[in-house]
Amino acid sequence: MNESAIDKQKMIQQAVGALQSGNAFQARGLFEKIVQFPEADPTAWLGLAFACAHQGDAEAALAAVDKLLELEPDNLRGNIFKADHLQQMGNARGALHFYQAALRLAARTVDHPEDVVEGLQRAQEACKQLDSEYQDFLLKRLKDEGVDLDSSSLRFRQSLDILFGKSDVHYQQPRRFYFPALPQIQFYEREDFDWVESIEAETAAIKNELQNVLADTSRFSPYLESDDTHLSPTGTDLVDNDDWGAYYLWHYGDKNAEAEELCPVAFKALEAVPQPDIPGQAPIALFSRLRPTTRIPPHNGMINTRLICHLPLIVPENCGALRVGNETRPWVEGELLIFDDSMVHEAWNDSDSERVVLLFDIWRPELTEEERALVTTVLTAARHYSGEDGQG
Repeated sequence: MNESAIDKQKMIQQAVGALQSGNAFQARGLFEKIVQFPEADPTAWLGLAFACAHQGDAEAALAAVDKLLELEPDNLRGNIFKADHLQQMGNARGALHFYQAALRLAARTVDHPEDVVEGLQRAQEACKQLDSEYQDFLLKRLKDEGVDLDSSSLRFRQSLDILFGKSDVHYQQPRRFYFPALPQIQFYEREDFDWVESIEAETAAIKNELQNVLADTSRFSPYLESDDTHLSPTGTDLVDNDDWGAYYLWHYGDKNAEAEELCPVAFKALEAVPQPDIPGQAPIALFSRLRPTTRIPPHNGMINTRLICHLPLIVPENCGALRVGNETRPWVEGELLIFDDSMVHEAWNDSDSERVVLLFDIWRPELTEEERALVTTVLTAARHYSGEDGQG
């Protein structure tokens, strides 16, 4: 170690000692000399910032910590110091930015020193307080402008939940095939489809057909099967478990002849539905049964060029719900739920009776006929390449 490095090290020790003993004047003088060294430790700027702050020189303290963050933007103590300093100067909004940055940085590591832990606690409290003030201000302004949130659009209410940190932003994340530039819509509204009324009108008749199927429960098989290439059944105890059971009318493009005999009304009703026709992959249509106290964990579907529909047929009291993204809707017998299963979704039945829906897929309405044909071609070719059709 050369003489200059030895001198610098001694000065750092003296400066830290002076700061710890409360001699801010001496500490500041030493840190001002240290930061002039060609290869001075950037954290010396933090020591200088503390010394200036103890002297009551707010502007000099701010200039010193800014120099540190210029050299090391991810310096955790530096971000906490600047946030604390801005908070003391009355700049709560400016402090929020650096408190949030500190919390993000801290999330990368564990076992922080005690002074850092205390700073992070201040950051959390400040963020919570400032978020609350911000939310109260915006809600009051909306009320003053005559906005009734209860009657405002669902999308607008969701945007506020995201803005206030109550909900996350969810996107399509299909596991197999992604088609870009499609709207990120969690639930579609029944009123937007002209075929919905006709299939809902057959609810009672389809439910009667379902009762014939349920007469022999062995007809149901587990929805998730370990050897099923269409699914990714990992991380759940529902694999090969018929607590989430399926009786297929259409099994990935293959018609179930027995089901066609048992459920002619259901088959007829589905003729009016814009289902995909992709060999070995679509359409799908099934009675999906969820037994009591069964929960389907969060997961994403395979492709985003389709939507999934639920026609609720048996919905016990206090059943549960279907969550897609940050929106949750209950099943109501005879009222379709239409959703994008390429977004993360889950479902649960908390009741003491089984829940059954007619589940089927449809083309996304935003796709043109040409695009539907192209998607059909590429998914058929992909299946051929993988050998799933026996020809690969």
